[in-house]
Amino acid sequence: MLADILSHQEDILYLSRQHMLMVLIAGGLAIAVAVPLGICLSRPWMRRYAAPAMQLLNIGQAIPKLALLALAMSLMGIGAGPAIFGLWVATLLPIVHNTIEGLAAVPRHLVEAALGMGMTPRQILFKVELPNALYVIFAGIRTALAITVGTAPLAFLIGGGGLGELIFTGIDLNDLGMMLAGAVPTALLAVLTDMLVGTAQRRMLSKGINPEH
Repeated sequence: MLADILSHQEDILYLSRQHMLMVLIAGGLAIAVAVPLGICLSRPWMRRYAAPAMQLLNIGQAIPKLALLALAMSLMGIGAGPAIFGLWVATLLPIVHNTIEGLAAVPRHLVEAALGMGMTPRQILFKVELPNALYVIFAGIRTALAITVGTAPLAFLIGGGGLGELIFTGIDLNDLGMMLAGAVPTALLAVLTDMLVGTAQRRMLSKGINPEH
């Protein structure tokens, strides 16, 4: 079986690059949007909008991923663009949710102490709240990227490429070796992505940041 998988080595390398490029773009865009959105929704003046916003983001999780990609294809056509958009939508919720929860869990006495020192709200956010919420925020990012890596094979069905090409072509041809040549690297990439984000998390938190729970 290993020989059957390795016989597709060139395809695995090429399609893995496509796969991870989609993940990196969709995940990077999700982080760039979701973390600031979570911060905004955690502010007192925005809390009234937090529940409706989370319900809207829940739609991206409630809709089956294949249906979400199909909707993206109907709006944007076929190719990597709609695939990345669909993956981006599916990735937002865990990051926004954990950003809100992480900031809400910051001990109140730390915020009050910062206020007593004369810090501005902006200084409190960046010097007190975010450093103490990083652990929870990173947990959301790890979950989101794992979802993205696991969902990305479906992008092949709308012309997005990636390892789904081997998986679904193998299913169509009843070729177990080809199917595993797509499925095994997908699983390995998910594990590797989680390990890399976990390493980044530990390194950032080890630089004098000790979140309190």
